[in-house]
Amino acid sequence: MSDLKKLAELTKLGSLLRKEEKEAEADKKFTVVLWVLAVIGVIVVVAAVAYAIYRHFTPDYLEDFEDEFEDEESEEEEEEEKEEEEEEDIFEDEGEN
Repeated sequence: MSDLKKLAELTKLGSLLRKEEKEAEADKKFTVVLWVLAVIGVIVVVAAVAYAIYRHFTPDYLEDFEDEFEDEESEEEEEEEKEEEEEEDIFEDEGEN
């Protein structure tokens, strides 16, 4: 009978050891996945910081273009106003005669 008890205890011990081995394998898989996600996260953070630095130090050429375009528009408007004034002056002179 003591042999049967020992055999039962050994089977319980064996099943516990197998459970521990399965848990250890699951922990290994979890650890690998965790490391992969950590590396991907670090790469994303470094890329975001690099992009932010790039955007900060890159000059905004569009602002300069818009300023030049506005200057050209204002010059054209001034020329049109001068032409309109000249036309008005011409018509005023003709009406007086």
